[in-house]
Amino acid sequence: MSEPKLNKRERYKAQMSPYDFYAEFETLDFESLSEGERYYLQDYGIFNTEFLEDEFTLRIRVPGGRISVDDFKAIAEVASEYDLTVILTVRGGMQLHDIEADDILDIHKRINALGVTTWQSFGDNVRNIVTDPYEGRGVHSELEVYGLIEQMQEYIIQNPKYVGMLPRRVSIGISGNSANVVSFFANDIYFALAQKNEALGFNVYMGGKNSEVAKCADIFLKQEEVFDFYRAFLETFYKRGSRFSRSKTRLFYLIEEIGMPQLRTYIEEAYGHAFKTAGKVCLAKAKFESFEMLKDGTFAYRYQTNFSRLKADEILGIANFALESGAEIRFGIDQNIYLLGLKEKVVPFEHTMENSTVLTCAGNLCPYAVWSIKDDTEYLPLDKIEEHQIHIGFSGCAKGCGRHHHTDIGLIGLKTSHFGDTEGGARVHLGAEHSDGASTGRMLFSMVPFVHLRSLISLIIALYEQSSCEDFESYAKYELNHFSIEFLSMWYLLNLKHQSALKLPEAVDKDFIGELELLKEFFEEIEMLELVETHFRDTISTLSKELWTVAGEDPNYKPPIERHVFR
Repeated sequence: MSEPKLNKRERYKAQMSPYDFYAEFETLDFESLSEGERYYLQDYGIFNTEFLEDEFTLRIRVPGGRISVDDFKAIAEVASEYDLTVILTVRGGMQLHDIEADDILDIHKRINALGVTTWQSFGDNVRNIVTDPYEGRGVHSELEVYGLIEQMQEYIIQNPKYVGMLPRRVSIGISGNSANVVSFFANDIYFALAQKNEALGFNVYMGGKNSEVAKCADIFLKQEEVFDFYRAFLETFYKRGSRFSRSKTRLFYLIEEIGMPQLRTYIEEAYGHAFKTAGKVCLAKAKFESFEMLKDGTFAYRYQTNFSRLKADEILGIANFALESGAEIRFGIDQNIYLLGLKEKVVPFEHTMENSTVLTCAGNLCPYAVWSIKDDTEYLPLDKIEEHQIHIGFSGCAKGCGRHHHTDIGLIGLKTSHFGDTEGGARVHLGAEHSDGASTGRMLFSMVPFVHLRSLISLIIALYEQSSCEDFESYAKYELNHFSIEFLSMWYLLNLKHQSALKLPEAVDKDFIGELELLKEFFEEIEMLELVETHFRDTISTLSKELWTVAGEDPNYKPPIERHVFR
């Protein structure tokens, strides 16, 4: 049997390391880049595609989300001078968009001359290392981790061995807080606050990604042991991670192939000592307001961005206020800006945005996105989402950069012709138990046309409002997730059909017959319903077509079957 071939990116690395390629950086023709050159440039934070060859994106690392006022202002000045779009990323960094080919080299140099760096923010690298915006200063903070983040970043930045040379990207989250603004279980590695033998430290979780939660590796580390573990992990993944099929190179797939115990053994060998087994994880869910009191009695203020977008004059206004008030600036992975150390709960900012709990990808700033919530906000009931602080994850395509699997309600923008002459629609996921990494959201509908999305999300929220749960995640845990996802799909569709909002009944076992009887009890007057004997899928498809398709527009459309009984 022949040996598998290295994937294309690995073949480029074998020809020349990304670190050595940097010597050619200033001689590149940025208006006519080859495929390999585009790969290498990602290791310096530069992104470009062949179908938008004159437009570039530059990603800036902001370790732990902490940025100085001077750097923040300097970035705004660059953005203003070149008329760039600025967004905050879901990894607590920044991206500059709409850079022209003639300007990318100059902008890259100017940004990297500041106190920040663009190195290894794309590509097969350790990406920007994230933590909670209240790290070290919030009332939930038990262990300070920013020093560790700086140490971990320093270890890999411009290290020839690792620059662009890992099998795939590695995302790392670490928090010494007992409650966090946003969950970190989507990371490849998450160091979560834990306690063992009355000592605080971290439990290690591994294998998370946009569609999976990181799992407990049964390892407890003291704070002073984290960095050595990090080095041992990097060396292990560097040596043992797959470099063949590109779709199977993330850490998740290595764990799937060899198992968590074997991966732990390999890391332990590189670490040089036996690991202690996991302690008791110290994680709770908390509600965070716009203003929060800090440990020292000062206040923090959450500045809501416009779905992650920032204007240059907006940045300058925030920076100037921080200078005047002595506040510290931090970015959250919720794509909001946090000002810490205010003496009073007073700021000169007025916000009409209703998106503090909405995570978004780059949207139409990315060539892969189908839909951009940044511009098409009418498709979501933002007032209700904000009122109940429901976590929404929006991804413009199936790559999942908006972490739609790790939020209360997750959405992916996709093209569709399934419902006739529609511009597109969204795949809908529901009910992740994200705060403690218990589960990702389940797919409720594979496609909902955009024009019908608002009514569906409004119904989901209306049914939640009838529950006694204090937040949507609790509602998912104690009510939604006790039903099959097919039953929930049917329940929402039937309510939409009858323009009702019937509260979910008490759950039965996830048994088709039991759930069928519930539907018969609550929807006796149904016209057109044909159920197969073992599941609801065919009926879901038929009902969806009836509700969301304009007859005659869809060549596959069939009129509903006139039935009054379940079969």
